[in-house]
Amino acid sequence: MTRTRTVWPSLALLCTTLCTLFLAEASLAQPWPNRTIHIIVGFVPGGGTDVTARLVAPRLAEQLKVPVVVDNKPGAEARIATEMVARAAPDGYTLLAGAGGQMVFNPGLFAPLPYDHARAFAPITLFNADPLVFAVHPSVPATSIAELIALARARPGQLFHASGASAFHVAEAQFNRQAGVQITHVPYKGAAPAVTAAVSGEASLIVMSIPPLLTQLRAGRLRPLAITGSKRSRLLPDTPTIVETGLDFEGISWSGLFAPAGTPGAVVERLHGALKAVLDEPGLRERFDAMGQDTTGMGMSPAEFEVFFQKELTRWTRVITELGIRGE
Repeated sequence: MTRTRTVWPSLALLCTTLCTLFLAEASLAQPWPNRTIHIIVGFVPGGGTDVTARLVAPRLAEQLKVPVVVDNKPGAEARIATEMVARAAPDGYTLLAGAGGQMVFNPGLFAPLPYDHARAFAPITLFNADPLVFAVHPSVPATSIAELIALARARPGQLFHASGASAFHVAEAQFNRQAGVQITHVPYKGAAPAVTAAVSGEASLIVMSIPPLLTQLRAGRLRPLAITGSKRSRLLPDTPTIVETGLDFEGISWSGLFAPAGTPGAVVERLHGALKAVLDEPGLRERFDAMGQDTTGMGMSPAEFEVFFQKELTRWTRVITELGIRGE
């Protein structure tokens, strides 16, 4: 009896250990995804990146058969959200809806950062790459870029530019240098409050992608002066490009989906395949078109997006260094 009492606890312990190992192995062997995916947005709700993420998330959930949740983590020009994803487990469950400003402008504006943008992320695909529109409050006595430049020269430092992200700050700083003017930059915590400031007249000028401004432009609460890019927008056909005004000015606002570096290639490819199916939906493309987003390049492969991202990062880091500006 004594021997039997000694053996059974040992057998029980062995069985428990084997069961634990079996369950752990079964858990690891489960196909991806098997739980909620979080898409992190570094801005307050209402901006272009947030709207895009919220349009994509429910459709992506249908493709992957798991919940996909958008989490807003605003602050510090999206550096909080960017670092959060850079340091997240590379398992495909924490993703970043990264805007161009936070991904390729912040490294130059806020160097040094506690993570390396060039190596911290696995690009998945591009959502959009939009031209920027220069718009003023109706009270501003300027109906063209030439008139805005003349007004800014006559009132140095007295015109105010509202921006909700670093990309728009850099665009305005580049414009200041090329036009030889001094328009004062005023940062806001996201696109929505920046638009509100411009519509109320608190700010004279706003430079932003078309989607967050389209309703205000159509209602006449803001006056478009020019857009960036090589051609006019079909949504603002009467608004000239800045190149037409004589300035060699470039600038786009883009966003895309990123995973932490080290995410398995199979997971990245699965995400891209699901996103491509979502982004190719005619209804969603029509929705993006109606919002004013440029869908050229939307859904590009991870390899193509990597090349695009690295090129943008190199280019704008150089431009910011040449402008000699720092983030606020």
